[in-house]
Amino acid sequence: MMHSHFSILQLRLLFIFILTGLVFNSSVYALAPLDSIAVVVNEDVITSNELANKVRYYENQIRLSSGSVSDMDSLKKQVLERMIRDKVQLQQAAQFGIQVDDISLNRMIDSMAKKNDMSLNQLRATLEQEGIDFGDFRSQTRDELIIQELQKRMVADKVNVTPQEIKQFLDSSMQQGKSGTEFHLLHILIATPENASPDDIQNAQKKVENIYQQLLQGADFKQLAIRESNGSNALNGGDLGTRKANELPELFLQAIEGLQQGEVSKPIRSASGFHILKLASSSSNVEMVTQTHARHILIRTSADIDDNKARESLQDIKNRIEQGEDFADLANEFSEDPGSKIKGGDLGWANPGTFVPAFERVMASLADGEISDPFKSQFGWHIMQVLERREVDMAKTVMEAKAMQAIRARKIDEELRLWLRKVRDEAYVEYIDTSLKPDQE
Repeated sequence: MMHSHFSILQLRLLFIFILTGLVFNSSVYALAPLDSIAVVVNEDVITSNELANKVRYYENQIRLSSGSVSDMDSLKKQVLERMIRDKVQLQQAAQFGIQVDDISLNRMIDSMAKKNDMSLNQLRATLEQEGIDFGDFRSQTRDELIIQELQKRMVADKVNVTPQEIKQFLDSSMQQGKSGTEFHLLHILIATPENASPDDIQNAQKKVENIYQQLLQGADFKQLAIRESNGSNALNGGDLGTRKANELPELFLQAIEGLQQGEVSKPIRSASGFHILKLASSSSNVEMVTQTHARHILIRTSADIDDNKARESLQDIKNRIEQGEDFADLANEFSEDPGSKIKGGDLGWANPGTFVPAFERVMASLADGEISDPFKSQFGWHIMQVLERREVDMAKTVMEAKAMQAIRARKIDEELRLWLRKVRDEAYVEYIDTSLKPDQE
């Protein structure tokens, strides 16, 4: 009898539980429709709600950029393909343990706000005003940072640019893309007759070689041009004026390639005779900087050596140098900068901005050969001697750096496309919602 009563009670409780669950679930369904799987990506899924949210996100982004969406179906498929690609990359990133912490994420979002002349609160308000949830924005930004790091590790870090590639790029740029560069050239022509005999050519060649040797020894180009040149501009010192690259013969462009300002070309031959060119200036590729050659002795502070002891030690070393002892020997003995110590404190030739501000200020204040008083930087206490200075045209260095960046960007773009195609093709993708399949499938 008790057993029968217990069974009835259980049935009643079970009925109440089921009824309550149905009521609860029905209210939930009324608030939020059931989600469904849209696409399977490897061992993960993209749900219909995720896709809808992401479509709204990108739709708002497009409208923020003053655009409009005319074909929502195409946008939906485009967004889905982006989601699949991102999902595969995020899966790979997780396998490599790539993460973006909240501090890094906050720093990036703060930087994005500043680039748009906004505070963080203004950015949040602007996004929400445009219908973009700030939490979704943070999540999207985090995913993008993770994917960037993965792409860097898998593609960008493996791309190399060779010196030969840089040379070929610069050669091609000179031939194709320097029409905007202006060159100021001086010119000497040693002419040969239209039907020159071997003797005529030999005599002209001897003459031009003699002129070239005089120029290498410091002779004045303009005076030699006035005296020896057969060119139409001889009386102007051979001055051709300023001309764009596409206004100059290819022979001249090849002759001046690699010349620094003030340098002369080797003699070159054309149908009219032998030429020597001097590059007086170039409007787009002359970037003169003052390089400084200096050396120093560093003493670091520690628990045993405070600022006063370090300064006094260096003052004593400076006195010894001024009394005739060798700077390099004392640097080798006392300096605590391992990089320069073994070279007698020599720092080599340095461009402006190479060293920390405290070091640069003292360097700029010293005359050639002068030794500084002891001074402090973030590394410790120093004395420094400026050995010499020189003016250097950094155009070639700058051009090479730009060439390397351009080549690297192109190669990364090419390799990234191949890598993305590979990881996408290797992924298992099943369209549960068949209406989302790409048109070709």
